[in-house]
Amino acid sequence: MYAIAVHGGAGSWSHTPRKPALAGVEQAAEVGRQILEKGGSALDAVTEAVRVFEDDPLFNAGTGSVLNFDGDAEMDAGIMVGSGLRTGGVAALRRVRNPILVARKVMEMTDHVLLGGSGALRFARAVGFADYDPVTLQRRKNWQRHREDLEAKQGDDKVAALHTLLSTWPREDDMGTVGAVALDRQGELAAGTSTGGVTLKLPGRIGDSPLPGAGNYATPHAAVSATGRGELMMRFLTAKVICDDIWNGHPANKAVERVLREMGKCVGEDVGVIALDSEGDFGIHHLTPAMPHAWVREGSPAIEVRMTT
Repeated sequence: MYAIAVHGGAGSWSHTPRKPALAGVEQAAEVGRQILEKGGSALDAVTEAVRVFEDDPLFNAGTGSVLNFDGDAEMDAGIMVGSGLRTGGVAALRRVRNPILVARKVMEMTDHVLLGGSGALRFARAVGFADYDPVTLQRRKNWQRHREDLEAKQGDDKVAALHTLLSTWPREDDMGTVGAVALDRQGELAAGTSTGGVTLKLPGRIGDSPLPGAGNYATPHAAVSATGRGELMMRFLTAKVICDDIWNGHPANKAVERVLREMGKCVGEDVGVIALDSEGDFGIHHLTPAMPHAWVREGSPAIEVRMTT
């Protein structure tokens, strides 16, 4: 039995065409499905599914990542395999094409879990990742518009400007993080998550995606990828709490709904998750207006694709 689910980011998606978004998540799921159908690993399936998103400028990961306050793309990514709780991540990484591939190298080639900033970039270059500019013209235009709006509202009051900057999430061009979870025929579970973060974020800000247990987690019992406001996931340890619920016998769909409901009461609702358990059952839920996602398991007639749950 194999299964895979992917998401293209929780948010409003009100300023982005939904048809291309749905086509993008279907393509990512299909790439992962083909790997699993041929007997490939869950790790390979989530890696390649996330790479599809990172190469599509529509999504906020890799090429098409949103820009920080200074106008730079600082990207986060995390990957994890259930057996042995093996994991690797990169944070505030610049000028690479596919952060998810660098995160996998951290897991496979080092005894570290997370590399950040200039150290992550030095590692990426050392293991063969070439220089690449992920900033698109559309993201640059959006960044310029947001900077002008912020400066016009705040004038010379730097304290007020900083407060406004840190309290105006989400913005209409932030579609959230992308991710994938998969189960292969050998019973292995894996999760992968990648993001450009939040427009106008402070330089050096790190979100939940590369942090095991926050936005990305996999155990022998479940795999989870989260999307939305990363600070909420970091405070709640969303991905691990869901995996623990599933380990304790709750169905994946019930675990996801329960944890997001509790999150809403405790820290906030700007979140979405996909989860998959060791039986191939899915849990998919979001508390944002939309979250393009797709899923398929062995024996299904076709990939299921939706914008809302």
